[in-house]
Amino acid sequence: MNVTEMEGFFFLDTNILIYAHDKTEPEKQEIAIQLVRNALLTGRGIISTQVVQEFLHAARRKFRQPMSFEECHKHLQDVLQPLCAYFPSISTYDRALLIVEETGFHFYDALIVAAAVESGCGVLLTEDLQHGRKIGNLTILNPFAE
Repeated sequence: MNVTEMEGFFFLDTNILIYAHDKTEPEKQEIAIQLVRNALLTGRGIISTQVVQEFLHAARRKFRQPMSFEECHKHLQDVLQPLCAYFPSISTYDRALLIVEETGFHFYDALIVAAAVESGCGVLLTEDLQHGRKIGNLTILNPFAE
């Protein structure tokens, strides 16, 4: 998948950022690194505070080789902060509840979808949800799907 060919803003789910650090899956890592790089270079990639929280938690506790605090601080400043352009409001949670009701998604997945919709993204890049599914003007794409 070539993000530079997509128009408008796109939302990166936490799993994309995690795969960028996952040396156990080199094919996915290469794709994820390119997606994050393009998000930063084009200024069209967006994450929410939820993604920041989930990534930092995983980096310290779930990575095979956890990131040090110093590495986390650097990644926060260099990658997460520049991409973090969405901060949830009560309407985000309300929309997430409606998405759960409509789709059956888990609440935290629906919260990611709600953030992507409310931030004006046309695409949500994630491995976790149904590839090709549309929710309003948002299309969910799995960049690792063949």
